[in-house]
Amino acid sequence: MRAVLDVNVLIAAVLSANGAPAAAVRAWLDGAYELVVSPLVLEELERALRYPKLRRRVSTSEARELVDLLGSAGDLRDDPQDPPRVVSADPGDDYLVALAAATRSVIVSGDRHLLDLCEDLPVYSPREFLEFLRTVDGDGEGRPGAGAGS
Repeated sequence: MRAVLDVNVLIAAVLSANGAPAAAVRAWLDGAYELVVSPLVLEELERALRYPKLRRRVSTSEARELVDLLGSAGDLRDDPQDPPRVVSADPGDDYLVALAAATRSVIVSGDRHLLDLCEDLPVYSPREFLEFLRTVDGDGEGRPGAGAGS
């Protein structure tokens, strides 16, 4: 199974080792799923980690290590050029939708605009995603009714 983690999930995981976002990242590191990233995901993460509010909590070297880890250990894909079939109320999120569609990945986000797409796409909150991972069969197919978007 592949997943695209929204930058808000990655940042939440960095800011707190406890909670569902950090557990979702640990699940990737433990091999529970393939993390799909793209240049735009990495650029957005780098940009967000430079915000003064985050700079006080995440050092420049920690930010660089995270981006480097995602770029090297994640499944780095080109950003899709075609617009997604389903669009978010926030056009800034559409690159994540296009990436997930192109790579047949689920989206994990805390963003309401993306979570509202769960009727059309496999979109999960971090907590829902962790529950989904617990219900995935060995062949990568989820059981019916396993979280939003299934």
